[in-house]
Parts: sequence; structure tokens; C-alpha cells
Amino acid sequence: MRWLMFVFPLFLCCSPLASEAGLRLGAERTELWKPLLEGKRIGLLVNHSSMVGPNHLLDTMLTLGLDVQRIFVPEHGFRGDADAGAHIADGRDQRSGLPIVSLYGASKKPSPQQLEGLDVLVFDLQDVGVRFYTYASSMHYLMEACAEEDLPVVVFDRPNPNGDYIDGPVLDLAFRSFVGMHPLPVVHGLTLGELAEMINGEGWLKDGVVCDLTVVEMANYRHDSPYQLPLPPSPNLPNALSIRLYPSLCLFEGTEVSIGRGTPFPFQVAGYPDPSFGSFTFTPQSSAGASEPLQEGQLCYGIDLRGEEGLDHRFTLKYLLSFYEKSGRKADFISRRRFFNLLAGSDRLLQQIESGMGEAEIRASWEDELAAYSRLRARYLLYP
Repeated sequence: MRWLMFVFPLFLCCSPLASEAGLRLGAERTELWKPLLEGKRIGLLVNHSSMVGPNHLLDTMLTLGLDVQRIFVPEHGFRGDADAGAHIADGRDQRSGLPIVSLYGASKKPSPQQLEGLDVLVFDLQDVGVRFYTYASSMHYLMEACAEEDLPVVVFDRPNPNGDYIDGPVLDLAFRSFVGMHPLPVVHGLTLGELAEMINGEGWLKDGVVCDLTVVEMANYRHDSPYQLPLPPSPNLPNALSIRLYPSLCLFEGTEVSIGRGTPFPFQVAGYPDPSFGSFTFTPQSSAGASEPLQEGQLCYGIDLRGEEGLDHRFTLKYLLSFYEKSGRKADFISRRRFFNLLAGSDRLLQQIESGMGEAEIRASWEDELAAYSRLRARYLLYP
């Protein structure tokens, strides 16, 4: 039970609504995936979110007598507690003794040497359905590396807590990066299993290689199914509200505005050291999962969105545009311009904001691309 002792305070217990509906995660459908893995040397791309009931997937597989040889880990590390963007080192699991290979350090794509001696790779991470959340990029590189080495990949599917809608500008591939590798809107409305099928089907892997892919689907899941994650997927998404606000507030990462990293309520507030931004105050401090946060030690003034728990939060530009207007700084407000464009997926949103366009006009500019994406998405849906 080493996995439940160190990462986070308890998040939200598994959703009663999901349980009543009989939801079974891909990782819980042992009868489907065990026959695929028996007698094979297995590599796992997992982290703290890769749970099968009360047990970690690694422990479950070892208990079943499966031959797990190697563990690969994404951003935030094996335990899921490292800062966003922090270098993750290779290591070893203390209990099993298995080697841990970082895919968020010297390289983000497994090398042929790191895949050597394996027969199959299993991917099982909890995503949040937002283009710039990097677990999808790790999946892409795993699929690509395995396709190049003729190794099969098995994806254990999990719910998308933002999977009930699609929204936002679609990425221009000229702005492709690890925080956005695919021509998706900000909120893409896919599970990672569906996205893996899309990556394969649309030929998005390098040189058009195709991965030998199996998706272990969930049972009794719908995209509009209410589902609350049993554990935070990463250190700064501690609850359901932060996950729903994440698509909207993450764009502030291209500015000097704090979105609560280094407080007990990340991605639920926004503020800057200037009283003109609002009456709510907070002071970011260095903490686990948020070392040296933006505006550390500074009293920030702004907005507190925690009173909006229970509302159906969807992607919006209203918070960003409001702070932009209050700043009076115009061109200087979005200070990390290149990173902002990578998050937005092009330089068009930045130009629109600085030209004075409002949200309705900006939204109208991405309607056609979003409609085309909606038709593409429909071809890869595994769930209603």
C-alpha cells in the first residue's frame, strides 16, 4: 500500500454517481487485459494515479504474477508530487526494486535502449482532457517509440473530467510543443484511449508510423457521466473545481498573474500584487509541488472562485480579459509571450486580445475550426 501514504491528502472519494452507474475503469477490467500480458515482459508508463481500486497497478500486476520489467514516469514523477516543469530523474522503486525511467528529464521519448528487452508497453495515467496537460504528449512519444521498435502499446482508459464538451482555439502545428502536440482545441473532449486512436488514425506519429495499439475500454462510461477523481492527477489540481477551472486559468501562466500555486487553492484563484485587481488577497509561498511559485511572498489581490463550487465551469476568456483590462499594461501584460502562444496554440489569440476584441468576437473566430474538429472527434469516440 506504499502508494497511498505519501502523495496527497485525500482528494474526493470515488464518485457515488459513477459507482451507481457501474463504471469500470480500463485498469479494473483485469479479465480483458491479463490475457494480453501473460508471458510477456512488460513496461509500464504510470504514476500515482494508476490505481486499481485501493492498489496501484504495479502491485496488482505483480500480485497476478505478471512480468513487469521497467517503469516509465511522466511529468511530476512516479509519486506525482514534483513541480510543474521540474526535471525528473531516473531511479528505482524501493519496494519492487524495478528501475524507473524518467520521460520528463533528459528525454521525453523512450530510446531503443530503454525499450530493449520488453515485449509490450502499458500506459495508464489519469488525464484532465486539456490540450496543454502533458500526459497526452507522453503517450504520443511512447506510441511513437514503440511503433519504431515494433512493440505493442496497451492503453488502460480512464474518464475525462472535462469530457462533456469541447471548446477553445485549435492548435496550429507551427506552434507544436510538449504543451500541445496535436491540432486539438484547448478542451478536446476525448479520453486518452480515444485520443490514442485519433493519433494513430490521423497519422500524427513521426513519419506516419502506426502504433500496434489496444485500448482497454471502460465499461458503463459516458462523456457526460459525473465523475470525481479519487486522487489529484498532479500537485496543483487538488480538487474537482481546480480541474474544471484549469483550462481557463492556465492561460495566466503566460503572464505575471498568480493562479494560486504555492497556496492551498491552486487554479481556484487569480491575483497580482496590486489592489486594483480585486479585494481577495493571498500570498504564495514555496511548498511541496510549488517551489518558488510566481509572486512568492507577495501579497496578491484578485478573485476567489471557490464560492463557485458546483457550477458547470467551462472554458472562458472572461477572467483573462478582465485582468488584462484592469492592468492597463496592454502589451506588457502577457509577459511570457512565446509560452502564452504555445498554450493558446497560435499567436492569433494574443493578437486578438491586444487589438481589443471581446470574448464573443474572439470565439466567433474559432467556430469553423471547432466545428471541423467536432466532426473529426466523432469518428474516434468509444463512448456515448
